[in-house]
Amino acid sequence: MRFDIITIFPRMFDSIFSAGVVKKAVEKGIIEIKIHDLRDFTTDKHRQVDDRPYGGLEGMVLKPEPIFRAVEEIRQPVESLTCLLSPQGKTFNSALAEKLAGYQQVILICGRYEGVDERVIEHLVDEEISIGDYVLTGGELAAAVVVDAVSRFVPGVVGKEESVRHDSFTEGLLDFPQYTRPRDFRGYRVPSVLFSGDHKKIARWRLKKALEKTLVRRPDLLKTRKLSSEEEELLIEIQKERKES
Repeated sequence: MRFDIITIFPRMFDSIFSAGVVKKAVEKGIIEIKIHDLRDFTTDKHRQVDDRPYGGLEGMVLKPEPIFRAVEEIRQPVESLTCLLSPQGKTFNSALAEKLAGYQQVILICGRYEGVDERVIEHLVDEEISIGDYVLTGGELAAAVVVDAVSRFVPGVVGKEESVRHDSFTEGLLDFPQYTRPRDFRGYRVPSVLFSGDHKKIARWRLKKALEKTLVRRPDLLKTRKLSSEEEELLIEIQKERKES
């Protein structure tokens, strides 16, 4: 899979992908990341990528010509998707990350200043993506987040692909608690069920804890989730315990 990132600050990516899982995936040739300086696609001697907005507002807007030129030159003859990182976009989540991982090429345009010329959004971009309800100084950090999250769904990137399926949000729930050695740390003990050897009991405990954490921290996720009979039973049990405590 190939990621192409279009930015006016290419040096911001010098270290982001230089370590960890993404770096290993690049070294193995599983994914490819190309950083493109938007100014390389200008035609004037000043390499201008922005201009004042019509209507007299403050700030600057990224011009359409270099962005169109960049995407048209970068886009490969494969299944490709062009995305703009902006606060006005669709909220990025696990489902969208998995969807993007199905493409052979994802082009990420990093927004800046007051935004980009609307014609880019209307006639060039396939998806407008936001990583949250807040404003960054630019789309570079958001692009890095998208690359990292999407890469985990690309086969071969994560050593144990089964672990991706159990991540928070992948199954519509927050993750269950995880423990490692020692069993007893300063009197804080690992739940005994995890040493029972009863895999069904452990699976039920994990599901219950995931449901409980989701109920407390992200109840909105449960409103859109189709619950199994076991999950409904566990939720009743959790709510009863919370009332009694």
